[in-house]
Amino acid sequence: MSGHIAQLAQQFWQQGYLVLDGFFEPELMDSYQKLIMDYFGEDPQFFHNQEFLDKSKTEVIPWFPQREGVAEFDIVDQHPLFRALTQAILGEGWNSQYSMVMFSRKGTSGQAWHQDCPPEDPAQFNINRLVYTMDIDPQVGGQTLVVPGSHRKGALPASEADMAFPEQVVLTPRKGTLVLLHGHTWHKVTPVTGDYRVSTNYRAAPKGVPDDITDICVYPNMRYRFSTQEVIEHRV
Repeated sequence: MSGHIAQLAQQFWQQGYLVLDGFFEPELMDSYQKLIMDYFGEDPQFFHNQEFLDKSKTEVIPWFPQREGVAEFDIVDQHPLFRALTQAILGEGWNSQYSMVMFSRKGTSGQAWHQDCPPEDPAQFNINRLVYTMDIDPQVGGQTLVVPGSHRKGALPASEADMAFPEQVVLTPRKGTLVLLHGHTWHKVTPVTGDYRVSTNYRAAPKGVPDDITDICVYPNMRYRFSTQEVIEHRV
């Protein structure tokens, strides 16, 4: 098993992402999905201010269940293989930051191309550990697009227009899939055409990386600081 984990970690570092179907048991995913839908209901409201929604083209409503003491979300966090794979990628002393459920309503635009943290220092990054409690398919929408190897390419190209990259890959995870995504990897989420889209992100980072590493997000048209809800750089 350790050799297999090392191989998966190497694949992650080559691509900047990793997709593992059937990683989590269906029963666990069903219980998570029920908790998520009980929390959000049918018509939740957006969290961010209008400037962010307009400029980022991001329409995701977050929930932080572990911060609210929802112990069920600790089960994935403590999953032995989940933790072993994370350690193989990040090394000793890595830090599990928090879990964030991301809910998108029907008709929302998903997420524009972005990087979760500034890419200038290769040692300063997070990883997204995305857990899928439902199938994400073309009927639902909300598929994730990634550019393989882009975690080594620096900042996203600056642009006001939507972009497409020749090498981009479309990810279509199913219930129980784990997607690991480097915080410098260029990625986006397509519009949601089904009733809703849900995923849960267990963010983590290497030893010594500050907890607020994802406070500044890089978009083609701006850099945005979440803690102060402000655009700190207009890129175009």
